[in-house]
Amino acid sequence: MTAHMKDGWIGVIKGRPQVGAFAERSRRTRPQDIEAFTEMTGDRNPLHYDKALADASVFGKLIVQGGVTSGILNAVVAEDLPGPGTVFLEVGWKFVKAVGVGEMITGRVEVKEVRPDKPICKIETSVRNEAGDICLTGTATVFTVPLARV
Repeated sequence: MTAHMKDGWIGVIKGRPQVGAFAERSRRTRPQDIEAFTEMTGDRNPLHYDKALADASVFGKLIVQGGVTSGILNAVVAEDLPGPGTVFLEVGWKFVKAVGVGEMITGRVEVKEVRPDKPICKIETSVRNEAGDICLTGTATVFTVPLARV
C-alpha cells in the first residue's frame, strides 16, 4: 500500500481479513424456518407446505425457501468473516440443489480479494447439505462498516 492510500479497515472490529481466510457455520433447517420466512415475505409456495404435493414433485420432499438456504451466509459474514458490521453489496448465487426440512446445512465463505482502501471484500460462498452436496454456490461482495465501540 502506498503512503497516500488510506487504510479503510481502521475501526473494523475484527480488522482486515486475509485472502484465503474462511469461515463456516452449520444449522439444521426446521419447519419454523419456513413459517418465519413466510411471515416476513409472504412466500406460501406449496412446495414448502403441502407434503403430498412436495413428495410427488421432482424434489421428493418438503423444501425450505431459497432465502432460508442463503440466510446462513448472512450469519457467517456478519458474525464470523469478515465479521460484525458486514453487509452484502452484491451477490451472484446459483441454487443447484433444494434443501429439505430437517437437513443440516453448512454455509462457507472464503475471502478472495481484499481492498486496502475500503473495507470491501470479494468472497466465494457455498452452502452444502450434510451429504456434502452443494446446494448453493457463487460469489459476493461485502462491505464492513467500521463500528465505534461504546
